[in-house]
Amino acid sequence: MLLAREVERFPADQPMFVVRMTLELLRSVGQTQLTVRSRMVRPGRKVQLVEASLWAAELEVARMTALRIRTGDVSVPVNDDPPPRPAPDGLVPLTGGWRPGEAYHTLGVEVRSDIGQIAAAPGWCWFRLKLPVVPDEHPTPLQRICAAADFPNGISFVVNPHHTTFVNPDLTVYVHRLPVGEWVLCDARTWLEPHGTGVAEGTLYDTHGRIGRSLQGLILERRA
Repeated sequence: MLLAREVERFPADQPMFVVRMTLELLRSVGQTQLTVRSRMVRPGRKVQLVEASLWAAELEVARMTALRIRTGDVSVPVNDDPPPRPAPDGLVPLTGGWRPGEAYHTLGVEVRSDIGQIAAAPGWCWFRLKLPVVPDEHPTPLQRICAAADFPNGISFVVNPHHTTFVNPDLTVYVHRLPVGEWVLCDARTWLEPHGTGVAEGTLYDTHGRIGRSLQGLILERRA
């Protein structure tokens, strides 16, 4: 979300839409002061690449490359793809986890699905930011997408998380429309292979319809 915020704030001579964000998670962040740096990798009137990186002191911990495309008025067919899951109103909050203590999914976001505990993978959840990304700033629609986009592996796991880890060292998010309102649905699946890798995929919706897709590569390891 911090890197997406930096990409949105990077100057442009005309309106640009962020179509893709590819994030490399280089190392653990830890509880320390963070800074964000950005630069234009590919300038252009129609297509741009903006790179943003997250630093803990002088150590780079994450890097995002974002594809921005100019916007304009074009006549296209209406694409009616409504959410395949019940709306968040009336669903139960998702609580708990397979690790003790508080976590991002309990502190930073409100998560709702049709089950109350994350002991089993629901496969889909609605997400809503409970806190601003930066104090005193209202979260942007793109930041709300990012709040849900990194959850496919966590809500669609197919192995026992007490015995096997399935960490994602990367994340790619494609966006074709920004969400309306606070809620974003991630409808996810996970595919794993016995050679120790996998992929998790999430289709993203707001309460009106589909808005994008997120993909994660996974590294599988037995817990000690």
